[in-house]
Amino acid sequence: MSKIYVLLFNARTENEGIHTVQMGDRNKILMFESEDDATRYALLLEAQDFPTPTVEPFDSEEIEEFCRQADYDWELISSGELAIPPEQNVEEITWGEEEEEEAQTPRETETTSSEMSSDELEQIRRKLEGLL
Repeated sequence: MSKIYVLLFNARTENEGIHTVQMGDRNKILMFESEDDATRYALLLEAQDFPTPTVEPFDSEEIEEFCRQADYDWELISSGELAIPPEQNVEEITWGEEEEEEAQTPRETETTSSEMSSDELEQIRRKLEGLL
């Protein structure tokens, strides 16, 4: 078992939700090896007007089992790897009533770098430089 970090919204409340990235019709949970990298990603989300997420440690096996049960994908973000949230987010954050027993999920859509204009990429670079 290895310790990883995920982003939770409304941590330790009845309305707790785990952050996912929506890719097509699939949801993916990002698992960060480094707490600092998870915190940096959380700050980028906050800059996109997301609710403030909390960085929480978990055993990777626990999150992988959750993903299997919820039919979600997962991705391990290696320490030092710079993960950047997609520019476009789902218009409305949906807290799924059908998942009341499970963690409920705000979603965002994935935009690949080839779909981004150079202005958008430059804007992201400036935001990241501001964090350093």
